[in-house]
Amino acid sequence: MTHRYWPLFDLRLGTGDLELRPMCEADQEPLADLLPADVELDPDAVRFAVADERTLRGMVAHQAYWRSYGTWSPQAWRVTFAVREAGELVGAQELEGNDFPVLRTVDTSSFLIPSARGRGLGRQMRAAVLALAFGPLGAQAAVTEAWHDNLASLGVSAALGYRPNGESLHRRGDGVDVMVHNRLTRADWIAGGRSAPVVIEGADACLPLFGLPAV
Repeated sequence: MTHRYWPLFDLRLGTGDLELRPMCEADQEPLADLLPADVELDPDAVRFAVADERTLRGMVAHQAYWRSYGTWSPQAWRVTFAVREAGELVGAQELEGNDFPVLRTVDTSSFLIPSARGRGLGRQMRAAVLALAFGPLGAQAAVTEAWHDNLASLGVSAALGYRPNGESLHRRGDGVDVMVHNRLTRADWIAGGRSAPVVIEGADACLPLFGLPAV
């Protein structure tokens, strides 16, 4: 272990094509530069009076990163993984838990840069964090949501065995649109065998951060 005070930085997830590791400060500017225009950021985040939209979006992304670590607790946590293919940043994958020690439920979200889309990487990176959740973290369920027209995200959910879990209306821009919810149980994940093997390193030292007993 190289990070005694924040062992999360030693966590590594590996698939056949990708490496995922929790974001660190050095990742922030490169990922902000790569942030696609179609990635929706927190609509309630502070907006600063800067002229350039890309700069503004990068500032919002930086604050979200600082907030996730600065407010971390076993009851409410969010880890964002920087995703690399052959050493190059191609996106980010989030895993989030609220009241996790009791509910044992995780949520996910992600983005890929346009040039990395359509090659199955979205499925690999989601499968990687699900392997962490249903493996060392002992989750019992995973949920996710996507706009009804986000066919890529909905397709990944279906491929990994999620089941429909209802719909809801949410603000979208100046209007209202349909959000589709999906849920994956631990039993379905284990029975499905839908993911390629995921190599997980450094998870044991992180367990107390998630409200779990140390190994």
